[in-house]
Amino acid sequence: MAQSTETADWVSRFADDVIEESERRAPGKPVVVASGLSPSGPIHLGNLREVMTPHLVADEIRRRGYQVRHLISWDDYDRYRKVPAGIAGIDETWAEHIGKPLTSVPAPKGSTHPNWAEHFKAAMVESLAELGVEFDGISQTAQYTSGVYREQILHAVAHRADIDAILDQYRTKKAPAKQKQQQKPVDEAELEAEEGSGAASEDDGSSGSAGYFPYKPYCGNCEKDLTTVTSYDDETTELTYACTACGFSETVRLNEFNRGKLVWKVDWPMRWAYEGVIFEPSGVDHSSPGSSFQVGGQIVGIFGGKQPIGPMYAFVGISGMAKMSSSRGGVPTPGDALKIMEPQLLRWLYARRRPNQSFKIAFDQEIQRLYDEWDKLDGKVTDSSALPADVAAHSRAVRTAGGELPTTPRPLPYRTLASVADITAGHEDQALRILSELDPADPIGSLDEARPRYNKAEAWINTHVPADQRTIVRDEPDAELLKSLDEASQQSLRLLLDGLADNWSLDGLTHLVYGVPKVQAGFPADATPKELPAEIKTAQRTFFALLYHLLVGRDTGPRLPTLLLAVGQERVRALLGE
Repeated sequence: MAQSTETADWVSRFADDVIEESERRAPGKPVVVASGLSPSGPIHLGNLREVMTPHLVADEIRRRGYQVRHLISWDDYDRYRKVPAGIAGIDETWAEHIGKPLTSVPAPKGSTHPNWAEHFKAAMVESLAELGVEFDGISQTAQYTSGVYREQILHAVAHRADIDAILDQYRTKKAPAKQKQQQKPVDEAELEAEEGSGAASEDDGSSGSAGYFPYKPYCGNCEKDLTTVTSYDDETTELTYACTACGFSETVRLNEFNRGKLVWKVDWPMRWAYEGVIFEPSGVDHSSPGSSFQVGGQIVGIFGGKQPIGPMYAFVGISGMAKMSSSRGGVPTPGDALKIMEPQLLRWLYARRRPNQSFKIAFDQEIQRLYDEWDKLDGKVTDSSALPADVAAHSRAVRTAGGELPTTPRPLPYRTLASVADITAGHEDQALRILSELDPADPIGSLDEARPRYNKAEAWINTHVPADQRTIVRDEPDAELLKSLDEASQQSLRLLLDGLADNWSLDGLTHLVYGVPKVQAGFPADATPKELPAEIKTAQRTFFALLYHLLVGRDTGPRLPTLLLAVGQERVRALLGE
């Protein structure tokens, strides 16, 4: 099968390796890539990298004509570890469920979902659909409780001494590693990743009176995993456990018992072997020495499998917000991001950086610059002036192997749309009036032409711009300020007012407001910065501040050309004292 021509980016290089490895291990079978998500709380934008990295590789492989399965293992049979902060509809009483499987914990009050895991999983599934991510979801609760892994569990228990010996190589190394880490400044990014990963910090098995045991039963009385295996018979598979939470004890036959799971460091490599996973990335918390990915590379052989190609992915930050951890309230999720940005932009942020490069997702003013950058790239791709790696990232953002993602018919600048949404405060007729005047030669006829981008910009204004930074146009002229203006300031307003009618478009008003201070200083309105003295920039800033004060009562605001269009010619003239 011919390889993609987009060979300049990290996705293609991984796709080459994954196809080659898959043909070596399982010729003729679908290529299997995997992600794992624990719905222990809001699944945040750092967790999304766990999905987007294999998704992009899987999609490239599909583009080349291969069959691919992208598995998402929902780790919903993990234990409920702690009550996350800042989650609506829960209180301190949820602490009584700590130790139960996530699917046995009640959903937050008011939720339409049957349990905790399904509540947080649903939001992620919705976001992945909007992002164009095709996947096969696997509930680990369903897998374990239906006995799918019974053979693997019995095999692990039969080889518990071998597993214990592998794990023991790393147990003695843990303490020195932690001491060394404490001697240097805490890397907040890595710390957050570790906190946010429930499975990564799970123990590697218990050593009780029955010796090391890689399997944890959930208690038949209180449902918690605070259990210790006290005896096990390899011949009959009779297992006795005691619960330290409620005192309950029972004897079961492991060859017919379905209420428990392998500990994480054994569970993960078991699944690699069971599913035939060729590619699965992992976060920094899984990839450090002695961690689950490294240890799993040895344990997977016990199950007759091989470790997947597994790049480490770096931290995802948030511009203007605290670093992410699922254990804290207010962590931004993919759904939060998709309220304020189109899926193409969010896909692009993950596609343009190699997995080991960290990056930030903007919820503050930086989102406007990101959109400017995206639109500029879009233009370069259209006129064939973009670099190959940028073309590849753009292609992965706007389409999948299944086709183009839905797009905005008239993608007007995000900062312009945000300004219009800000100034019009939800009045769609006013928004349409302003947008139709941006380009009189090709006016927009309906707000639908600017959607969904307009909706995203409006949502950003309404949810992420503080009230004291919102734009409120004056009802009446500032008579006192107008009366106090010197002759030069009055002349600048006159030059602007005289040019309004002939320049009533976004480009025209841009030329006009930047041109007024040039003309006042004796230069042509279209003189370039190179032709002008440095004082002109100062004069422009002073002129802009004056206009902002007269129009909105502050010294800053939305871009002036957009603001003027929004206010309307008649009202501008009144507020500027004509």
